[in-house]
Amino acid sequence: MVSRVGVSEDFRKQVLGYGLTTAQILYRMPDHPSLLQTYVWQNYDLFPNFPALKNFLSFWQQKLEGPLFAVTVAHSKLIKPAELRAVDGEFRLH
Repeated sequence: MVSRVGVSEDFRKQVLGYGLTTAQILYRMPDHPSLLQTYVWQNYDLFPNFPALKNFLSFWQQKLEGPLFAVTVAHSKLIKPAELRAVDGEFRLH
């Protein structure tokens, strides 16, 4: 979604400190509990508490039939402070 000033909601979240969170969710098949299925979830979320992911997993446990087996999470801030590098040298203008 893009606001009237042309800034997307995703960019606004990044500026507010959200990072891209990816979760690999392993769950048991409802009809075949000995089989595991994979689901990949991705959204902008806040490290380290992951409120959006916790909300999704709560929804999963309450509304979906496949019981969770394991959740693996990766998180990265996409907007980071600029990297500065010291340069040893001198420039002279004549």
